[in-house]
Amino acid sequence: MLRYEQDGSIVTLTLDLPERRNPISEAPMIEAIVAALARLNADMTVRAAILTGAGSAFSSGGDLRKMAEPGGPTQAPPVQSRTWYVDGIQRIPLAFQQLEVPIIAAVNGPAIGAGNDLACMCDIRIAARSARFAESFVKVGLIPGDGGAWLLPRVVGESKAREMAFTGDLLDAEQALACGLVSQVVDDAELLPAARRIAERIAANPPHAVRMTKRLMNEAQGQSLATVLQMSAAFQAVAHTTRDHAEAITAFTEKRPPVFTGD
Repeated sequence: MLRYEQDGSIVTLTLDLPERRNPISEAPMIEAIVAALARLNADMTVRAAILTGAGSAFSSGGDLRKMAEPGGPTQAPPVQSRTWYVDGIQRIPLAFQQLEVPIIAAVNGPAIGAGNDLACMCDIRIAARSARFAESFVKVGLIPGDGGAWLLPRVVGESKAREMAFTGDLLDAEQALACGLVSQVVDDAELLPAARRIAERIAANPPHAVRMTKRLMNEAQGQSLATVLQMSAAFQAVAHTTRDHAEAITAFTEKRPPVFTGD
C-alpha cells in the first residue's frame, strides 16, 4: 500500500495501489502515510525523502466509488461526514506540516484532486513529462476537503489557485512548470534519478540545520515577522552549538570540504 525504502540517508515513499491509481482517501492508506511521516521524523539518519506513485499515476486523490458506499461521506449524515474528513484525510496535511525532513514529490503521472494537494504538501515538486495536475473537486460537485484551499495558493499564488479550483481544468507538466506548481520537468525515465539528485544535495548539508530551517519556514506561514524573528534567534542559538556548525567553520578556514556527521 505504501512502500518505505531507505537507501543511505534518503527514503523513498511509494504509493502502491497502482491498479486503483493510488487513492489516498481510505483509512489504511491514511494510516500508512501518517505512520511513515512519523517514522521519517523520528529517524535522524534520514536527511531527505521522495514521494512518488507506483504505476502510471501519482495519485487519483479520493476514491469516489468508495466515498459513495454505505459508511462513506456521500451516504452519511453531515455530522458523520464531517468527522470522516477530520479523522481521516485531513490528518495527512497536518502530518506533513509536522514533518521536518525535506520531502520531494516526484510526480510520475496524473495528480488529481487530493492527489494534486498531496503534491502541494511536499516541499519540492518535480514532474515527469506525462504528469498531469488538476484541482478538480468542482468537477464532481465537491470542495477541496483536504486543505487544498490553504495549500494551493501558497504554491501557485492566489489567482492561479482560484483559476484551477474554480475551473477544475487539467494542467500538463509544462503548464505546471510555468505557474510554479513544479520546479522541474524531466523525461519519465529520468524522474526518480532527478529527484534523487535533489535529495542528495539536501542530504549533503547538516541535518539539524536543514530540519530547523524547514520547521522555521513551516511556522513562518502563519506568524508575524516579529514572531518569526524571535523563533529564528532561538533556532540560530541552537544551531551555533552543533558540531556540524563548528566543522563548517573549521573546514572554511582550512580550505577543505566539510564532513557533516549530524551532531
